[in-house]
Amino acid sequence: MEECLLCATPGGSLLWQDDFCRIVLVEGEEARAFPGYCRIVWQKHVAEFTDLTPTERLHLIRVVAAVESSLREILAPDKINLASLGNVVAHLHWHVIPRWRDDSHFPAPIWAAPQRPSPSRPPPPADVLASALAKHLDGSAAKAS
Repeated sequence: MEECLLCATPGGSLLWQDDFCRIVLVEGEEARAFPGYCRIVWQKHVAEFTDLTPTERLHLIRVVAAVESSLREILAPDKINLASLGNVVAHLHWHVIPRWRDDSHFPAPIWAAPQRPSPSRPPPPADVLASALAKHLDGSAAKAS
């Protein structure tokens, strides 16, 4: 097996984690075009959602919902996109992407060709997002340090 990017690196700026998964704020060009774009990465290297136990699946979906709720609360986007593809990186992870009607790709997926320039939007402060995540996750796991 080739080295897995999500096993070798956090995959973004760490906001929160527990023994099962981590939430990272995506960095780089995607972050500038879609501020608040987060990724939830399963800690153990598995490729598919059905590789998890039923209890693990519920935990992961609860974390995805907490990220969506936090982003809606802080950024008030027009839409949130949820995606778990794994075609390029076969390590279970979810994308949680705030979207606005005037963003560069709307209404198409962010992986399509841009339709217009991206308006400038400030990213959410990492500490504010981490606090919202902890609230939505009921402080049930360790916050990133």
